[in-house]
Amino acid sequence: MPEAIVDDRRVVFHPLGMREDAGEWIVGRADTGHFVALPPDGVRAIRLLRSGLSVAETQRRIHHDTGRRLAVASFVDSLAALGFVRSLDGREVDSPAPIRPSLPRIRAEHVRWLLSPVVAVLLLAVPLAAAAVLVVDPGLRPSWHQLIWSDRGTLFLAGQAALAWVLIYLHELSHLLTARAAGVPGTIRLGTRLQFLVMQTDVSGIWQCTRRVRWTVYLSGIVLDLAISGSCVLTQAAIGPNRFLSSVMITKLLGVAIELMVFMRTDVYFLLQDMLSCRSLYQDAAAYCRYLAARCAGREHASPVAGLQPRERRIVRGYAVLLVAGSVCSLVLAYLVYTKVTLVLATRAVHTLAQPSGPLSTADAVATLAALVSAQGLWMLAWWRRHGARVRALLGRGPARSAGPSPRT
Repeated sequence: MPEAIVDDRRVVFHPLGMREDAGEWIVGRADTGHFVALPPDGVRAIRLLRSGLSVAETQRRIHHDTGRRLAVASFVDSLAALGFVRSLDGREVDSPAPIRPSLPRIRAEHVRWLLSPVVAVLLLAVPLAAAAVLVVDPGLRPSWHQLIWSDRGTLFLAGQAALAWVLIYLHELSHLLTARAAGVPGTIRLGTRLQFLVMQTDVSGIWQCTRRVRWTVYLSGIVLDLAISGSCVLTQAAIGPNRFLSSVMITKLLGVAIELMVFMRTDVYFLLQDMLSCRSLYQDAAAYCRYLAARCAGREHASPVAGLQPRERRIVRGYAVLLVAGSVCSLVLAYLVYTKVTLVLATRAVHTLAQPSGPLSTADAVATLAALVSAQGLWMLAWWRRHGARVRALLGRGPARSAGPSPRT
């Protein structure tokens, strides 16, 4: 029988965020980070259902007002599968649990001031002043040799690891707090980007926010990094050269350089994706690269970008080139870092173990090698946590599982 006649279900939704975007609507749950793009008729149906109309009444109302027949029952079932529906006719519907936010006691009203343009202006003034100081006093410019600030490998690795993770946490905390200021929960966790072990913040709920807020969240980490680097320069200009401050400055500038690698899903990538109005730029480009590889191997199938608009299709193809080129360059960078820092430390440790000069030196060498191996092991664990289910699915040993909502900054 026609669905408009028999389907009198009434729908209760979870709290949904909505905003118009390029002729469509972004709709989803900020507490889970799941969002989809819907046509205007879909949003109209949701609003009518939320007003208390049944599925059948909603379908009749839309047909009466627009002359179009929308399959509301199927639409509701799809929304339920996405986890947007709380209950149907009073019966609870299974849906994803809200994410557990980091620092849950911090509420929007505590940090709303972070979204003020005045804060951004004050923070950006610091690196601009530092740049002027570097022009006047080139001796304060950072150099690679300042990064290794101790001849003791253990002391350097322990100190640098602690320093790096504190600075990285501050970077991620800026994303978390600016998102929280907009009423969006966020979670900080470990992850990987190519060969990099990273800490990342899931702030997918910002899809419901205005463009200014989204851009503020994307760029907050970089702005803080530049402010910290600039503070190091200004402090050294006042007190004289300091190896520790130079190391902090280099560490933060390296972090900013990594964020500029838009061939990975970095902060600047999400900004670029937003500016280009592409909602799945990385995923579409990666799928297109796999499609081209399959064609070269003689396996023909439909292009994954065939359904995109011509403008977005051109952007995805261009980004696919950047994705491949950037990944190659990233491997070159990894080689430089490993040979300039990691290999130097490992070589020193092995040489010390081969020709021990005392128990302290031997202990230092053992600790250095243990730290290097532990760092690589931590990367492998983070990578497997994200990709392990997919690997098992490819091997036929388990179901595939989503890597999680986006964006992660």
